[in-house]
Amino acid sequence: MSDIPSNKPYLIRALHQWCTDFGFTPFMAVFVDSSVEVPMEFVKKDEIVLNLSIEACHQLQLENDWISFQARFGGVPRKIMVPVSHVLAIYARENGQGMSFPFDASESKKSKDISPENAEKPKASRPIFTIVK
Repeated sequence: MSDIPSNKPYLIRALHQWCTDFGFTPFMAVFVDSSVEVPMEFVKKDEIVLNLSIEACHQLQLENDWISFQARFGGVPRKIMVPVSHVLAIYARENGQGMSFPFDASESKKSKDISPENAEKPKASRPIFTIVK
């Protein structure tokens, strides 16, 4: 039975789609540790709540192992990387409907082995340019 892949990423994608289809704002609660790339100044009690709406995030990738996107925090664009194992809940802001997930410390350790540097990065949809003077 341990060979069966987790259904968690599929449920996250389904609830995100449900929120979007019915005009709700999908929010995601995340447990934060060293394997999560979020603005630490917005983390409270090792948790952060992220807005996954189309208006709030760009280049959203809901993969089986990682959720990544770009968003503005205080007007500053930031890259967000969250292991799926660290997602505590996904729900609609307007009515609270959604799903919570148990947080498994052993999954947390496993995701540290697959750090964002070692994980397969989502493909950028357009080239990134830097100004050289």
